[in-house]
Amino acid sequence: MTPSKKKVLVTGLQPTAGIHLGNYLGAIRSWVTLQEQTESFFFIADLHALTLPQDPKQLRTKALDCVAMLLACGINPKKSHIFLQSQVYGHADLAWILGCMTPIGQLERMTQFKDKASRRGEDFIGAGLLYYPVLMAADILIYGANLVPVGDDQRQHVELARDLAVRFNGLHGNAFPVPEAFFPPNCARVMSLQNPSTKMSKSDPNQSGTVFLSDDEETVRKKIRAAVTDSGKEIRASADKPGMANLLQILSGLGGRKIAELETIYCGSTYGKFKDAVADAAVEAICPIGKKFAGLKDQESTLLEVVREGRKAAQLRADEILAAVREKIGLVAAGI
Repeated sequence: MTPSKKKVLVTGLQPTAGIHLGNYLGAIRSWVTLQEQTESFFFIADLHALTLPQDPKQLRTKALDCVAMLLACGINPKKSHIFLQSQVYGHADLAWILGCMTPIGQLERMTQFKDKASRRGEDFIGAGLLYYPVLMAADILIYGANLVPVGDDQRQHVELARDLAVRFNGLHGNAFPVPEAFFPPNCARVMSLQNPSTKMSKSDPNQSGTVFLSDDEETVRKKIRAAVTDSGKEIRASADKPGMANLLQILSGLGGRKIAELETIYCGSTYGKFKDAVADAAVEAICPIGKKFAGLKDQESTLLEVVREGRKAAQLRADEILAAVREKIGLVAAGI
């Protein structure tokens, strides 16, 4: 493969529900900056979404909504490759090859598998839930990724991709760069507004705890004003004040000020006035994105053109990597 002058960045977004403030502060905002410095591949992980039952029409809609939201947030298709995972041939092929090199015990020890399997109880658990870290490794390695922006909960999965790259290269000769997990500096870890002991989540049954980028101004303000706070009157971040610590983290992430500085600025302020300040900052950041998203989400032809162009670039890179892998392991090339 012809080496790129820029490092290659690869990351994906599941089309399972709306994108929220935690996704934006913890990931997407940094992607907008990183696309200027890297060759960036941003994909909608519609194959990963199949680990849970999906309504076909809703899955299609959510996938294109994710594309619209990436555009609204500032991901530029002239600078980055935006595409649907399922439309690029090779992800599943490479996942099978890598899966044959992956000890099943390593997959069973994955924290997210154990957590999700335990929460499903006696419900059906598909093999995809166990296997999807291998597919994620294929997603990364098939583009020769150098950098993989992830949250801390995905650290294990990037480590698996690194293990498999090293294992394959050792057995068959160099085919993959060994990717590095990238944790954006000053990355905000946003917790639920209603239960600050858990991360803000698109699947939270209590949607009052999650601020979506598509929420209108009134909804954003209502959710933040109703956020759980703590006993006492001090505005400070500490272990015994998780609700206030979360709001300080959000305001810090939105405005760029350090939490200690915010504690000084709002010392003596009431909880109500402080929440209004957080709401003002959230509205200023979110509502322009929401308006752009509303204008894009129904432009299906535009969204399809974006993923069509993104797929072309992604397929070229995937074909190069996969052809080298197939040759190294002794699979006969098509047409010979």
